[in-house]
Amino acid sequence: MATTSSSECKIVPLPPVTTDRAELFCALETALGSPFSTNPTSPPSKPLIIVISGPSGVGKDAVIKRLREVRKGIHFVVTATSRAKRDGEVDGVDYYFVTKDKFLSMVERNDLLEYAMVYGDYKGIPKQQIREFMAKGFDIILRVDIQGAATLRSILGNSAVFIFLVAESESALVQRLVGRKTETTDTLLVRIATAREEVKHVRDFDYVVVNAEGKLENAVKLVESIIDAEKARVRQRNAVI
Repeated sequence: MATTSSSECKIVPLPPVTTDRAELFCALETALGSPFSTNPTSPPSKPLIIVISGPSGVGKDAVIKRLREVRKGIHFVVTATSRAKRDGEVDGVDYYFVTKDKFLSMVERNDLLEYAMVYGDYKGIPKQQIREFMAKGFDIILRVDIQGAATLRSILGNSAVFIFLVAESESALVQRLVGRKTETTDTLLVRIATAREEVKHVRDFDYVVVNAEGKLENAVKLVESIIDAEKARVRQRNAVI
């Protein structure tokens, strides 16, 4: 095996580490033959689309409301609906209230990412709203039912983050539904039966978050941790609407 004699090696003398910091920095660059890069080691993270779903009564609205209060740079997409505005609701905040004819026109123009008829009225997610805020660097939050989540999965695939929100137990969920005092016994039975079926779809999601009674902050922090972890991925999701 050939060896290289010490006389053939180019040795660049370096000043001692006690030398002035700037001088040592320049000497290290000279020894390496190139300047140190000031470019970020990791490229900037891409905006995320985060889909939050779960059974009725699990606290989706409460989690999203708190998340918007504590985290900057997220936008909750306001859904368009053909139903009439209820007392206390604000157009553009709770929903975008449109006529049925206008909603169907939006469907024809392919303006909606996903839509469905719910209890006789249309609801849908406007694409333009998502595009505008993603272009500004915002992460997007979508709140949908289980059926809507399945539709979005078929459209977005793995380019979005799907989070399934659950109560700590079935018993706890029923207690919440009963505590709302807004349902008849028959309606409660329907909602509970539906929830039992919906929980079976948990494996269709990327993450599951427990929103336990009185522990809203824990659930919100976990959602934040999921967002942070997604932004630290080497191969980031890239949703295109």
